[in-house]
Amino acid sequence: MDRGDVYSFMRRCRYGVVSSMSEEGHPQSALVGIAVTEGLEIVFDTLNSSRKYRNLTQRPSCSLVVGWDGEQTIQYEGIATEHKGQDLKRYQEAYFAVWPDGVVHACWPGIAYFVVRPTWIRYSDYDQRPPLIEEFAFAPDTRGLSASPVPLEESL
Repeated sequence: MDRGDVYSFMRRCRYGVVSSMSEEGHPQSALVGIAVTEGLEIVFDTLNSSRKYRNLTQRPSCSLVVGWDGEQTIQYEGIATEHKGQDLKRYQEAYFAVWPDGVVHACWPGIAYFVVRPTWIRYSDYDQRPPLIEEFAFAPDTRGLSASPVPLEESL
């Protein structure tokens, strides 16, 4: 399993559960429609009146679970950033390719787009024996591009 395999799996998934922390330190989760870039970034939209919006703008560390058909899943940790203006265009293109009705939502008052860059990913496939479990850690990229995978010493 390599980065391309992870991307192929994630591209087939249209939904994810994003978890963030409230100001009081309470975990909060929400189902979101997602798109995935080749850099393994997850793109989703939300309204600026939502709990996740408030949580992610104040505390951008978050986690997601993607894929739950059979026993294959991605556990994903990353840093969420709200994108606006010209920078947003390429992410909207990726999102609208998966969610064409999102074009209509783009004019909604309070619509916001988040991009989550990975810091850690675990792919698990319990449909095979023995189970396949692969982990990827990502070094931060100071240029604002997607992170690069860093091999882990051992998979958990």
